[in-house]
Parts: sequence; structure tokens; C-alpha cells
Amino acid sequence: MKAFARLLDQLAFTPSRNAKLTLLRDYLGHAPDPERGWALASLTGALTFDAAKPAFIRKAAEARLDPLLFSLSYDFVGDLAETVALVWPARPGANREPELPEVVDALRTASRREVPQLLERWLDALDSNGRWALLKLLTGGLRVGVSARLAKQALAQMGDVPVADIEEVWHAQTPPYGDLFAWLEKRSARPGSDAPARFRPVMLAQAIDEATDFVRYAAADYAAEWKWDGIRVQAANEQGQRRLYSRTGEDIAAAFPDVLEALEFEGVIDGELLIFNDGHAAPFGDLQQRLNRKGADAKLMAKFPAGIRAYDLLMDGEEDLRALPFAQRRQRLEVFIARLTSSRIDLSPLQPFTSWEELARLRADPPEGDPRIAEGLMLKRWDSLYEAGRPKGPWFKWKRDPHLVDAVLMYAQRGHGKRSGFYSDYTFGVWREDANGDRSLTPVGKAYFGFTDEELKRLDKFVRDNTVDRFGPVRSVRADKDFGLVLEIAFEGLQRSSRHKSGVAMRFPRVHRIRWDKPAREADELPSLEKLLD
Repeated sequence: MKAFARLLDQLAFTPSRNAKLTLLRDYLGHAPDPERGWALASLTGALTFDAAKPAFIRKAAEARLDPLLFSLSYDFVGDLAETVALVWPARPGANREPELPEVVDALRTASRREVPQLLERWLDALDSNGRWALLKLLTGGLRVGVSARLAKQALAQMGDVPVADIEEVWHAQTPPYGDLFAWLEKRSARPGSDAPARFRPVMLAQAIDEATDFVRYAAADYAAEWKWDGIRVQAANEQGQRRLYSRTGEDIAAAFPDVLEALEFEGVIDGELLIFNDGHAAPFGDLQQRLNRKGADAKLMAKFPAGIRAYDLLMDGEEDLRALPFAQRRQRLEVFIARLTSSRIDLSPLQPFTSWEELARLRADPPEGDPRIAEGLMLKRWDSLYEAGRPKGPWFKWKRDPHLVDAVLMYAQRGHGKRSGFYSDYTFGVWREDANGDRSLTPVGKAYFGFTDEELKRLDKFVRDNTVDRFGPVRSVRADKDFGLVLEIAFEGLQRSSRHKSGVAMRFPRVHRIRWDKPAREADELPSLEKLLD
């Protein structure tokens, strides 16, 4: 457990992506089996324990500590696992420190009644770093800045193979990945990847640089289509097996049984998951009503009917099309979609243009209808193959310019991981005038990125110096017409929301600038945002 705990600790306090890759590669290359396999599963989100619940951690801590002392400590630290790891009063004569495979094996078979006893025994035997790693493992919220993609890149470096090869075989492997490590260490042949309806590594687009890319590339070499404001999915039906994957390979079919039922074809399509209202794509907020659910009832599916807008074809029956140029794949896709009878799957139309200038005008002023809720445009070279990853040149995304609004900081909450000691999550508001002409702030969004570490320190100090009230882990910050901190907020879109007091909800809000110079009274007003809705 010590090596795994040390890895998590180093990853949590290592900001550099390349440094994280090195840490992962070295650990995976030197840790024994099956320890490294279970560590990999925890880092990629493939390891869960049904009988282990976060409530057990709190109950165990409150049984050993004064509940008020624990509550105050938790409020200050802001993270349950970190709090318990720091304040746990271990009893003398504890058992030996457990190994990671031992912990995993015990948690996978333990009942809910047995978990609390195991947990207390392990917490007594571990030091603070080991306790933190154990609790993060149990809850599944590692928060060490490592994505599943980064872990797979570390595997690729370890075995000196393309990361696309890792992606290709990944969904046919199960923890603790003995066959995968044997292949990467040249001890056996490459594992099989022919599982039906498996996930294929997706091709991603680069953000376009208007100053250089339009000079470097010819408009005639590219096709254009709208960048739809949904989520990227891969829909597969092979040998009777149906799957619906997110762009990272997570199977999300349980939340979208209506879409799964519509996959009446043999093949694999790449597209955008959207909510369709009378054949038109709905705003992303409607899709959010169905995301991250374990299931969907008939009422929810009727109110928010989901479907796929297809823009690429990876498998046509048993034929793999990824090595064909986009122009041919597009022709095959059009024929493929035309054969389908379900209205839940349609085709993303191409947008004709003859020059970059003409395309820029279309992007700035799209026609009425579906494109109004698009994020921008996608550009794809007619001769581009379907390559895993993000190659430079074949595909570009040209997003619409974000909206900007000046808002006032109202509330702040501590972050997680390396930010657990800072107030880094900010709720902001704009001015609203009531029937009597009195102005007050109403919250319109929350942001937790868009600033540097140095700016975070200044923001944290501002919050602490100007706190006027506390609500558990949340601090209310002084914000009135004579005093307040103005944040320039960038966001991608806006929609009406009955769940928010202001009546609006922002899409992808982030801090664009900190306006230390601007008086709070000069921040924007709610009617300015409401005009965007129209």
C-alpha cells in the first residue's frame, strides 16, 4: 500500500502533465502484479466497491473523535478523506500494514456489515498518507489530476507502443490486466481486440488558429459541418451486442435505452448525442436532464427524447472504414443513414463554402433553426483517415466566440485535492432591480477555473478577508453596490432554467479576467443576460 500511497501523493502535488506521465510509467513498470493492475483500475475509474460507502468513513471517524471536533476539522479541510487521514487517532498494537491487492480482494467480497470493521483495522495500521490513499480508493474520488487517457498514455510509453493500440484492446481487458502488462513487457502476444461492439479510439480535432491555419491550408481541401452542442458518442451494434459509449469509452447505454433501441443496424457510427424536439436539436441543458443517470423512466424519455446526429461511419457491417478517406466514409455514411427507419438517428449536414471568408460569415451569423444552438463549426479534410488521438491538420474545431459578462463574487467554497486549502469555487451574480427600484445581486453561475495559482492566492485572501457569513463549507463574501470583487466571466451559451433563482443557466462558465479595478455597482444586470436568450 505504501508504493500506491506514495504515487497518489506525488501525482496530487505534481502540476506538470509530463511529470505525471513519468511517475505513472515508472510505477506501472516496477510495481508487481496484481498491485499495478488494481492501481491502474482505480486511476481509470474501472474499480468500484458496492459494499463500501462514504458514510462508513464518517461514522468511523465520529466513533473515534468528538463529533464536534471532527465537524470543525472537516469544515476547515474541505475533503472527507483528507480530514480523516489527518485526524484519525490510531490505537496501539495495530495489525500490519495491508497490501493493495489484499485491500481490493477484501472489499470486493465483503458485506456492508464487514466493511466498517475492515476499514477501522486498516486505518489503525496505516500512516496518514496510507490512510488518505485507502479512503480515496474506497470512495473512487482520487482527484489527483490523472485521466483515463493519461494512464493509457503512460502504458503506451512503458511498452513503447502507440496509445491507439492500447485504446484498441482496452475494452476487451479486465482488471488487474495481467494479459495487458504481459504484452507491454514483451512476454506474450498482443491481447485480442475482437470483442463485438467494443469501443474504437476516437479521432479528435485541434482548435483552429485563425492567424496561421487559414493561410497554411486551402478551403477547398475541407468539408464543414456544425459543431453540435451535445456529447460525443460512439454507437455500436455488432453480433447482437449493442453499446453506447462516451468519447472516453464509458458505456452510457443504461441512461439512454431509447437510443439503444434505435440501433437497428450492423456497424459503428460516430456522432453527437442530442435531445430532439420535433426533429430539431434542443439546447444542452435539456440533455443534462438525462446525463449521469443509472437509468431513465418512460416519463423522462418522453419529455427529453434523445437521439444521435451522425457524422462518421467507422464500421459498415463487418467492414472497417477507418482507413478510408473522409470523403468516402461520408458517402458511405449517407447511404447507411438513409437505410435506417428510426427518427432518432439522422445525418449531420455538410455546410457548403468556397472560401474561409464565406465560412467565417456563416459561423458569425448561422441561419435560424438547429445551428443556433451549435457551438461553432467542424472542419475535416476530405482526404483524412480516421486516426485515433488528436493529429494536427486533418480536423479542426472553430468554436464561436464566448460571451462575456461582468459579475460580482458572492460565495466561495474550498476546492479539492491540492486546492483543498483554498477557496477556489466561486458563485457570482449580476444586478437585478425589483418592483420598488431596489437593486440586489442574484446568482447566475459558478466557476472554478480560468485563473493562475498566483491569482488563486489573491482570490483566497480576498474571500477570507471579506467573509460576512458562513453556511457549512461555503462562505458568503461582502458584495454590495459600494464594495465587491468583479469577475469577468466567459461562457459558451445561456438558457432558461426554473432551477435557478435568476431564471438562467450558463454553459461552461469560467473566469476570464479578475477586475480588481472595476466597482461592483458597474457589473452587468440580469436584463442584459435575458436579451441573449432572445
